[in-house]
Amino acid sequence: MKALALDLLLAMRGSARDLLPIVLVVAFFQLVVLQQPLPDLGRILSGSLMVVVGLALFIRGLEYGLFPIGETMAYGFARKGNIWWLLAFAFALGFSTTVAEPALIAIAEEAAKVAAGGGMIADTEAARADYTLGLRITVALSVGAAVALGVVRIIKGWPIQYFIIGGYIGVMLMTPFAPREIVGIAYDSGGVTTSTVTVPLVTALGVGLAASIKGRNPMVDGFGLIAFASLTPMIFVMGYGMLI
Repeated sequence: MKALALDLLLAMRGSARDLLPIVLVVAFFQLVVLQQPLPDLGRILSGSLMVVVGLALFIRGLEYGLFPIGETMAYGFARKGNIWWLLAFAFALGFSTTVAEPALIAIAEEAAKVAAGGGMIADTEAARADYTLGLRITVALSVGAAVALGVVRIIKGWPIQYFIIGGYIGVMLMTPFAPREIVGIAYDSGGVTTSTVTVPLVTALGVGLAASIKGRNPMVDGFGLIAFASLTPMIFVMGYGMLI
């Protein structure tokens, strides 16, 4: 218990150190450039303390929980030797983590509000909810497919650069034909999917799988799934906009 408490204190110190440059930048421009006092200083300090504690708990939670789970399941499926179960797990992991991604939920809800305000959809709660759900499901399907494809790449040992180059060529070719209103959302969807929930589990899956397959280097072959997860939402969301 003492070791855990010490570990958390060290993590909090590291989080405070990482947060310090942001605090200094905000304070400099507020006090020196704008020459105005910080509004509600007590609230800012308490909020900063919450951020430090939250970051420390989040980082240690990844190390103690999510990374070991992903790696352990990757080892288990590799030992089982059934590629179809492994691909099903990879797809389900990518889909479920993306659906639960807070950043995607936020941007989908904001996109629905803007779409309703711009007349693209009816300005009703039901229409906004349908638009939000459709966007989240589309992105989640794309990430599930991306993780499954990345697993195949690790198993086969295919070079990652050809997939990434080909994918971005596809994005560039689709962009002129996609509705203008959906292009920006599609590009943003590629970034918001790779956030707090998706990244740890997907990274652990890739590293654990590469480590469990003979002839694969975890450093060379284990990483890259996140790049797939960032790329495919752009393609899927633009396709969703062109169809819907």
